[in-house]
Formats: sequence, C-alpha cells, structure tokens
Amino acid sequence: MIDYEEILVIPPYSLDKNTKEQLLSETLRQLTIAHYNKCVEYKRMLDAIGFNPEKIKGYYDIPFLPVSLFKELELLSVDKSAVFKIMTSSGTTGQAVSKIFLDKTTSSNQQKTLVKIVSNFTNSARLPMLIIDSPSVIKNRSMFSARGAGILGFSIFGTDKTYALDDDMTIDFAAIESFLDRHQGQKIMLFGFTYMVWHHFYKELLKAELRIDLSKGILIHGGGWKKLIAEAVSPDQFKQCLEDVCGLSDIHDYYGMVEQTGSIYMECEYGHLHASIFSDIITRRHLDFSPCDINETGIIQVVSMLPESYPGHSLLTEDEGVILGEDDCPCGRKGKYFIVLGRLQNAR
Repeated sequence: MIDYEEILVIPPYSLDKNTKEQLLSETLRQLTIAHYNKCVEYKRMLDAIGFNPEKIKGYYDIPFLPVSLFKELELLSVDKSAVFKIMTSSGTTGQAVSKIFLDKTTSSNQQKTLVKIVSNFTNSARLPMLIIDSPSVIKNRSMFSARGAGILGFSIFGTDKTYALDDDMTIDFAAIESFLDRHQGQKIMLFGFTYMVWHHFYKELLKAELRIDLSKGILIHGGGWKKLIAEAVSPDQFKQCLEDVCGLSDIHDYYGMVEQTGSIYMECEYGHLHASIFSDIITRRHLDFSPCDINETGIIQVVSMLPESYPGHSLLTEDEGVILGEDDCPCGRKGKYFIVLGRLQNAR
C-alpha cells in the first residue's frame, strides 16, 4: 500500500489534474483490492457484476456503492475486534441510519486529513471556538452521530471551546457574551451544522433583537441544507442574514458525509466547493451513469483515499451537482471545484 503519511505532506490543493489522477488511481486501486479481499459482502457485489479489481486502469473505473447501502448492511474490512469507533449518519426520527466502522488507522487518518484541508482556509493557528450546538451531542464517545463527529473533528482547531446552545437547544446568551468578552478584539472560529446555525442561532438572535459583534469571526458550517429547502433559504441569503444580524462575513460551507468523514470539500471565497488531493468528485448522468462534462448537472459520486476499515472509498451519493472547472478557480487552488444543487427527488 502507498504510505499515507507521505501523501499527507503534500499541500492539499497543489497537484494538477494529471498528477492527482495518477496518485488517486493507484491509491484507490490498492484500496479496492484490499476491500475485495477483506470484506465478504463487497467481494460478492463485485463478483456479481463480473468486476476484476486487478484490471483497474483509473479511479473512474472503480464500481461505486450507493451511499444508502450503509443503512442496510454492516460493511467492514477489518475484524470487529479492531473497530475503534462507530459513526452514524444524522437521519430523521424513525429512519435507518448509516453505520460506519472505523479502526484506529482510518480514524487517525481522517483527523489528520481534516486538519490539512481546513488549515488551508483558516491558517494553522488555533482559534477560540464557539460551537453552535449543545454539549450533549458528543456524550457517547463510542458511537458518534454525524453532528458529534463533526464537532469533535473540528474541535482540534479550537481553544476555549464554548457551546452556544444548552442541552434543550435554547441559545445560551450568557455563555456567548462571556466568550466574546474573553476574546474581545481577537479572531474567533464558529462551527456548526447549517440548519443548527440557522434555526437555533440566527433565528434566536433575530428574535431577541440582540446585536452581537462577530465581525472577527470565521464560520465553518455544513450539512442540513435539505432542512432549509422548505424555507427557500439560499446560500447567499444565509450569508447575508448572518452578516446583517451579527456582522459575520467570513463564512465557509463544506460538503461532506459520515460515510467519508475527513475528506470534506471546503467552500472558497468565490463560493466554490473544492476537491483536495485526498478525494475527488465525479458527476454522472442519470440515464447511464456515464461521467458528465464540465457545467453539466449530474449525480455526485465521491471517491476518497481514507476508508481503509470499510469499503466506502467510491460512493454514489443522493445529491445532484455541477463541476464548474478544474485547476482554474480564481482562488488559486488546484483540483475540481463544484456546486451542490440539492438532493435527488425521491432519495431516501
């Protein structure tokens, strides 16, 4: 196997198309063979379609699993005794949730990768951190929800970590004011899931008519856009509303999922989501799953080097998106950049 520590020293947005494709193709080929040999269910699926992992030429050739499969099957490429942590998706009440089994190596690589990606946007300095959630969400350390995993993953970037919400999800104005008093004039980081930031933070600030100054803050948020569709809240409106109520203008969305934790896609200052060297996005046509062209709407497939303990390295999501370009974003970061349009109709 390629030594992942050697890949981690490469700046996350530094490889051009050809170099990145070579690296991803070889790493994902090795991962596919490993999962084929170690996960009985994965081997059966590949055998059923007559696929031979030894004949992979590039990562576009690797079969994808529908992301919903992790709600139905427990897929592992390690012995259960090696499972260090179980992650679950944030399904609505009564829905089945994905269960992702991590060994220590996969969990460690996820965190190291997250640090490399996010540091490119925040610089490496740790910042005082206001978490737009309640502390109860991370209480069960052996089984993490997507929210809990996100909070713990991003906490590595924070000092003086303070929760903005009580356990009953009401806003804790006293805690927020105390936090801001302690860090007056300093740059701070805010982190939360998109719908939590909107419903439990922005709306409560608006209702309380309380003006707080977060003009020195950087907000990283992700997940939960589908819960805002009914309110027709666009990304631009989301940003403008937060700036209006608390002066917050440095706002970065990210795209990611519990099935590929760590290899997230961060939004740059031009509003584009970016694929780092550790992962990639492919958009596929609805009719035959052939790859889309640039600027063509398709179903999002994501590939990642990270999943070693489970066969989650090539997944077809339930989202639609458009790849806008590659290696030529005005922000200067190399790799594909894209937008997510939303969930596929009738996706579970």
